[in-house]
Amino acid sequence: MNKSSCTEQIYREVDITPEEYLPALLEIVRGFRMGVLKPADESFKQGMRDVVEGNTRPVSELWKGIDA
Repeated sequence: MNKSSCTEQIYREVDITPEEYLPALLEIVRGFRMGVLKPADESFKQGMRDVVEGNTRPVSELWKGIDA
């Protein structure tokens, strides 16, 4: 599913949600985003830990199976 299709479906869901439930829906969406997306500093720190611990793979290996 591409981003624009997904965005349209989200807008439709919001449009058909009764107005009194919109604040709760907003909290759900914000909670989801915060649970899924790590802050940049946390992501960077995790990346540095991975490098220090040797949890890395060659770039050539990362591209395997991707038809670019």
